Amino acid sequence: MSPRRLVWNGLRVPFITPWSAERMLPGTIELRRGRGGVGIGYRDEYSRADRWRDALWVRVPARPGVGRPLLDGVHALRQRQAMNHTLCQVCSKSTVGTRRDERQLFVAGAGSGRPFAEGEPTTTPPLHELCALEAIRECPHLARGYVASLVEYTPAWGVAGIVYDPRTLRPLPSGDGEDLTLVEYDDPLIRWTLAARAAVTLHGCTPVTVTLHGCTPVTVTLHGCTPVTVTLHGCTPVTVTLHGCTPVDFAA
Repeated sequence: MSPRRLVWNGLRVPFITPWSAERMLPGTIELRRGRGGVGIGYRDEYSRADRWRDALWVRVPARPGVGRPLLDGVHALRQRQAMNHTLCQVCSKSTVGTRRDERQLFVAGAGSGRPFAEGEPTTTPPLHELCALEAIRECPHLARGYVASLVEYTPAWGVAGIVYDPRTLRPLPSGDGEDLTLVEYDDPLIRWTLAARAAVTLHGCTPVTVTLHGCTPVTVTLHGCTPVTVTLHGCTPVTVTLHGCTPVDFAA
């Protein structure tokens, strides 16, 4: 059974959003030697809880709904759960089998508008179409610009986290200016990374743009193709299938 949707001040809070009672727990990082070699670990490490696929993970409590939502953050363990089980990042329900073509919808903030690249790693979990419309409408991060793709295949790739210097055990800055560094599971740096997000790669990407104005017109645009307009009457959702990027108009 999926967790119930939580509401705060009239706003439905996404599944992966952390709450103020779920701030990261302290843990002393030290040098550890194990079956996979040398790397970082917690002084009081409990492998079943602290590691996933041999990567050390941040410690965060699970207390959704307690306190206030931190809408600009991501709860590390619920994000990992959503990525591993293809759960919608907004409503937490499975996205498997919700489309006839079995593809998954991925949406991420991007002011530049650059579409997802084939094979690109991402830490953004999938969404249902209606949940994506809700997120685009309510999330300031997506309101500044977003990209979306329907994706055929999303194999596990690695993590995003804080990489520690093997000599000093101090956190290293991310090379691209982001807070977290993407590290592949096969990369030796994985043993020196404190993971905070799970990452998959996107394959078989079809770029789309979805916008919602009020409750009636929904426009779906394929990059490099002709726009397709769908009109919803009485807010009834309509599923559109595109054949060879030929424009088709539907009225429910």
